[in-house]
Amino acid sequence: MGLVIRLRRHGGRKKPFFRIVVADSRSPRDGRFVDQIGTYDPGSDPPRVSLKQEETQRWLKMGAQPSATVKQLIKGAGGAA
Repeated sequence: MGLVIRLRRHGGRKKPFFRIVVADSRSPRDGRFVDQIGTYDPGSDPPRVSLKQEETQRWLKMGAQPSATVKQLIKGAGGAA
């Protein structure tokens, strides 16, 4: 079971809102997840990212692999990915 940190889409049509979640790599994008560690709102100006830093670091140390987008969001929020 490979764990990934990725975005889970919420919000309406043309108004996306994402939750940053830890999920099994085999589960669908908006399917089952293990833990929610933050949110990303690209619709606000500037785009807003909120992360639970301690939880993020814990999952990264446990071997969860962030997606390319989540890796950029973590770096932008002041974390080390």
